[in-house]
Amino acid sequence: MRTSAHVLQENQAGWWHLQGVCSGLLLLCVVASEVWDAETKPIEFVCHKGMRRSLNIAADMERALRSCNGSIMLSTPVQLPCVELHLTSWQNQTHQEKRGDILASLRLLSGSVKAARASDQPPCSASVLLRLENNINNYQLIVTNLQLSQGPAVTPALSCVPRDTPSVRTLLLSYHQLISGKLERFMVELKDRCP
Repeated sequence: MRTSAHVLQENQAGWWHLQGVCSGLLLLCVVASEVWDAETKPIEFVCHKGMRRSLNIAADMERALRSCNGSIMLSTPVQLPCVELHLTSWQNQTHQEKRGDILASLRLLSGSVKAARASDQPPCSASVLLRLENNINNYQLIVTNLQLSQGPAVTPALSCVPRDTPSVRTLLLSYHQLISGKLERFMVELKDRCP
């Protein structure tokens, strides 16, 4: 005979299952909503500073990381790209070389985030890393598909020797510096292409 306690336990179990499914769907919707349609019009990204600001979610990810109980340390260090901007050498580079530098940095970051995600992470930091990986992929699509003036093909290359860190917070900081530094300066330099 089923008692009211049994029925209550079954209802609570069903509720927790439903809540878990809803949380998973919510996370999926958040991730899907942040996928940028970069291949259609990357010039809009160049011409509209508001679009660039809305895609840079580094501050949001830092807040999310704080809700994961602060600075998360990875089990194995990951590599960080070159984020320092040396104006003299930057100004002497062609647009293709600048794009190559930025793409090499984004690819290194993407590989680092994938390696971090492959390690055993708590769900909270894993979701931050997934958002970061998706955001990096969006930037890669945009930068790759920018129409630049004709010139010699340039193989993407880093402008320095990468350094290692076990800190997710340092990884996010490096990402933010790349996006708000080199990438933003490059977009400003391409403004003359705006209609």
